[in-house]
Amino acid sequence: MLTKRKSRSVAAILAFSGTLTISGLHKFYLGQPLWGLVYVLLSWTPIPKVASAIEGVWYLALDEEAFDRNFNLGKSLIKNSPQMGNQVGAIAEALRELDALRQDGLISEYEFEQKRRQMLDQIS
Repeated sequence: MLTKRKSRSVAAILAFSGTLTISGLHKFYLGQPLWGLVYVLLSWTPIPKVASAIEGVWYLALDEEAFDRNFNLGKSLIKNSPQMGNQVGAIAEALRELDALRQDGLISEYEFEQKRRQMLDQIS
């Protein structure tokens, strides 16, 4: 399933709007519909309005990388930085070393596949 990247600014605006209108819209936006429903159901109390204000401040206090880790499955907007090229090279070298361990029988096929997936997830 292809999901659109969430914006930190939009999440903060929706959270702050929850202090004046319907609370929980930011939760639906961020892919947390159960929490959004809880906020809507408790909207007759001040609890979701206070929580929305706190979360709005929290979203603004997060840097983009931390926001992406929490709400965009760790995927950053910046894809082709020089640092990314170095990271890909380092992961490629680690994958070659891992494959050599597998071929030498020092790790199992299962262990190889698990570690390979972890490494590839760091790139995407």
